[in-house]
Amino acid sequence: MEIKLKEITVADLVKDYADDTASGQVVGYGGKLDIRPKYQREFIYKDEQRSAVIDTLTKDFPLNVMYWAVRDDGGFEVIDGQQRTISVCQYVNGDFSYKELYFNNLQDDKQAQILNYKLSIYQCSGSDSEKLEWFKTINIAGEKLTNQELRNAVYSGAWVSDAKRYFSRNGCAAHNIANKYLTGSSIRQDYLETAIKWISDNKIEDYMATNQHKPKADELWLYFQNVINWVEIVFAKYRKEMKGVDFGFLYNQFKDDKFDSDKLEAEIAKLMQDDDVTKKSGIYPFALTGKEKYLNIRAFTDNQKRETYEKQKGICKKCKKEFTLVEMEADHIKPWHEGGKTITKNCQMLCKDDNRRKSGK
Repeated sequence: MEIKLKEITVADLVKDYADDTASGQVVGYGGKLDIRPKYQREFIYKDEQRSAVIDTLTKDFPLNVMYWAVRDDGGFEVIDGQQRTISVCQYVNGDFSYKELYFNNLQDDKQAQILNYKLSIYQCSGSDSEKLEWFKTINIAGEKLTNQELRNAVYSGAWVSDAKRYFSRNGCAAHNIANKYLTGSSIRQDYLETAIKWISDNKIEDYMATNQHKPKADELWLYFQNVINWVEIVFAKYRKEMKGVDFGFLYNQFKDDKFDSDKLEAEIAKLMQDDDVTKKSGIYPFALTGKEKYLNIRAFTDNQKRETYEKQKGICKKCKKEFTLVEMEADHIKPWHEGGKTITKNCQMLCKDDNRRKSGK
């Protein structure tokens, strides 16, 4: 692998700058620089970050070095510095103002100062695997890549590009149908990561490797639509606690089962009012699986444990042997799932062995 340091001017960088919103392709440097390769993220800089880049240029302060990969055809692609590059190009192109002035509003000498500003670029030549490894290594500052963005780089190709069309753009189709169920951001690849995690049973890399060279991501998109449609049929009423629930895993397990949505809703409404349920989002997987682990049932307080321990004089209710407080655990006399509450009169102290034997039944 060969790495060279080169200086170019802003005028060189912005020559023939073009941003095709339909395809997502952004080019500059006389059309020879691919500013947004397939594995790169959308533009995510906020106004203050974009303005900070222009402020650096106008003051002739040094801008952090950027990294380009040299392609076999003699062109280049941005490995690190996309956000800064687009900020510079957009400003000179007149897409936004800085301190209430657009680039074309500046005096000639101010325009010339910006256009003659020198940028430091490391250019890397080598195999695809070497360049991608370099990409992961140097991308440690600024807006770090998410795990899914790194996967997009490793498994870049037609499939990733098509999947991003559905899951990774502002106002994308996945956002339109499922924003109220999903956490994170589409442009940071959270929606895409969630969809692949669900369809692959959490084997994301395996799924992307298998599909890397396929031309379309239709299978993933159809699956995702099926999950959301199923959720809206099974759970009749939307609540904010549904955001972030791993519905895909529930769909995979229960999609062929028949549910009475009205009966489920009545159970969910009751659980939502139960103070012992401390994780309300867990009500949805509990409603289908019956597993209390999803609910984080409220634990007895230290005062409740101490009060019960003293009443029992340290004697385990099961084996009738004496233990210290730290050797015992609090247990519901009437189990929570049978209506027992987490209150002192429903508390008993058992030795750890007896409590775990009871819990394992």
